Amino acid sequence: MATTTAQAAPPKSDDGTIAEKKRLALTYLTEAWEEASSAGVDSEILAHAALFRAFSDLIETYGEQAVADLAKTLPDRIQAFEFSLHRIVQ
Repeated sequence: MATTTAQAAPPKSDDGTIAEKKRLALTYLTEAWEEASSAGVDSEILAHAALFRAFSDLIETYGEQAVADLAKTLPDRIQAFEFSLHRIVQ
């Protein structure tokens, strides 16, 4: 006789925890960026490497189509200053 056990759903992360993890991740990435920059790696090279790593990880997790769909949203998000650290309002 086969038995099955019900598995409890993993606890849902609250928005505060996710936001804190995002801040921590950005802190780690900023530190690594500054270290590479001080070692002489050009900012453009760092940016391309970071994008490659990010897209590679997302593709591994979600698949090519989901990441392609995400990438289609980037032009509007960029033009809406979503990724601008230093926005100048005129």
